Amino acid sequence: MADSGIRFDAVTVAYDGNVVLDALDLTVEPGEVMALLGPSGSGKTTALRAVAGFVRPASGRVFLGGRDVTGLPPHRRGIGMVVQQYALFPHMRVEDNVAFGLRARKAPRAGIRERVAEALEMTGMGAYARRYPRELSGGQQQRVAIARALAVRPGVLLLDEPLSALDARLRSGMLAELARLHRELPDVSILYVTHDQMEALTLADRIAVMDRARLRACGTPRELYRAPADEFTASFVGNANLLPVTVAAAGAVLGDAEIEVDTADAVPGASATLCVRPHLVGLGDGPNRLTGTVEEIQWRGATHRLYVDVAGHRVMADVRELKSPPVHGEPVHLHFASEDAVLLPAGVDHG
Repeated sequence: MADSGIRFDAVTVAYDGNVVLDALDLTVEPGEVMALLGPSGSGKTTALRAVAGFVRPASGRVFLGGRDVTGLPPHRRGIGMVVQQYALFPHMRVEDNVAFGLRARKAPRAGIRERVAEALEMTGMGAYARRYPRELSGGQQQRVAIARALAVRPGVLLLDEPLSALDARLRSGMLAELARLHRELPDVSILYVTHDQMEALTLADRIAVMDRARLRACGTPRELYRAPADEFTASFVGNANLLPVTVAAAGAVLGDAEIEVDTADAVPGASATLCVRPHLVGLGDGPNRLTGTVEEIQWRGATHRLYVDVAGHRVMADVRELKSPPVHGEPVHLHFASEDAVLLPAGVDHG
């Protein structure tokens, strides 16, 4: 297996003077799944292409397993890559698609058949070796693309929006398969580009949040979800209520409501943003009570999503399915525990 681990050392990429990746410093440890999460144009795919060798940094270095590969062509980097559109050769059978990378690397012919069979078995496609791509479903084609990437036994696996072309059911199944593959290949470092927060939360050991060509935050899914560093991270890693408040001596103030929240790093009298996740907001009386008026209610099967106007700000609450949900215009009380809220630096957009 090729060397594992990825390190970006102040990597900048620019096209015609336009910076699309700005001085990225990031390390993916051997055996780690790192998700690059961000909106379109945030720089995440550019970062992945810099690792693959498809773009050359204007400055900075890329390391794989401690080896500087910045100047190496893609075929000498020892990576596997899976893209959104599978990129299977339609005129080749599954087994030949999977063998393509091995033959391109001039692997010994005797070992190719064994490696192909191993990769297909690992992805659950062993029975489909003689089929053509047109005879496979979208999910099966994606499995073949993953098998092709794994056949070369890469130390680094690059996944660029690999599930975005699949429907919701197939996507869920493939996420479970990728998680299983990660367990079976504990030494392979995986860089996973996605704009889907659920994919990142489900699969990644850590998430790097990208925005406007820069790294905004990096941490475990739980860290970023429970204690985001800023409003952008809070809103992009899960749903969040982001409410403008004023810091008080022992908490914060929203309208007429006094809220108990940790203010250790805040200055009394300063503006801040209160972040609390919708599923942590309850309906009825309780600590940190907010009073408002129902603007909208959505039934989501196991839960109801309430949108409540509180002091001119829209608050979301995800509560267990209600037998008698409130109606539009009805006054209600919401509440949340102080440990379930966090103060963020004030931003310009509060949603």
